[in-house]
Amino acid sequence: MIDSLQKIFDYRLFKLGDSYLTVSGLLELIILLALVLVLEWILRRYLVRRALQRTRLEPSLQFAIARIGGYTFIALGFYISLQFVGLNLTSLAVVAGAVGVGLGFGMQNIVHNFVSGLIILAERPIAIGDRIEISGVAGQVQQIRLRSTTVITNDNIAYIVPNSDFITSTVTNWSHGDLRVRIRLPIGVAYGTDLRKLEKLLLEVALAHPKVLREPAPSVFFLGFGDSSLNFELGVWTSEMTFQPRRFRSELFFAMEEKLRQNQIEIPFPQRDLHLRSGNFVIQNSPPAPR
Repeated sequence: MIDSLQKIFDYRLFKLGDSYLTVSGLLELIILLALVLVLEWILRRYLVRRALQRTRLEPSLQFAIARIGGYTFIALGFYISLQFVGLNLTSLAVVAGAVGVGLGFGMQNIVHNFVSGLIILAERPIAIGDRIEISGVAGQVQQIRLRSTTVITNDNIAYIVPNSDFITSTVTNWSHGDLRVRIRLPIGVAYGTDLRKLEKLLLEVALAHPKVLREPAPSVFFLGFGDSSLNFELGVWTSEMTFQPRRFRSELFFAMEEKLRQNQIEIPFPQRDLHLRSGNFVIQNSPPAPR
């Protein structure tokens, strides 16, 4: 039985470089690779939860360091595991280069996203927890991987965005740097409105909202004369755009409409007046068409 098992374990599966991969070598390789993955998971959790959390680094930078360190550990672990089982791949360098070129052409998008993921982790144009908008998708960054990034919208919908989109497309990051942003709320009022009174009412609405910043102070802008209305814009500063921007806008619009209605200020809508002049209309019968 022992001799039979020894023959099975020593059976040569195929040749790699100058050495053969046996059944026992394959089993050892699988165990070593699994051990490398487990150790990487333990090491990453230890770095993030204990070592890095004691530093003053931002959570996004801690995540990036842990990710890059984990991938580096896996690459070194795989290389050492191959050497441990006696697989010398030095002689296969030329073949590996040719295969790499072929895979590069066939997996262009994957490699592009992989490199983009490294750039994102290194430069950090976006980070976990940031509120972003890209390609019509607005939400919070939940997870950054080397191939894709997960964005969760306010409707709890998860969008998987390829990392290359963050490098090649324009991305709006509401959380980058200073969280304070100014939003502009347009409104039109009827001709003949007391404009100073309107300005006072709009500022009262802005200052009454708890999520509008007092510094910088809100402002009212007169945009111009429209076809049916005098066009204004209420500009307010807030940090709410990173959390619930649509609800914040809605609450302000509700308050603006209520305040103007209470003060009998009309919000017009496009309309046209038709004037009919009196007179005689002459109706002539057209001659019958020839047959």
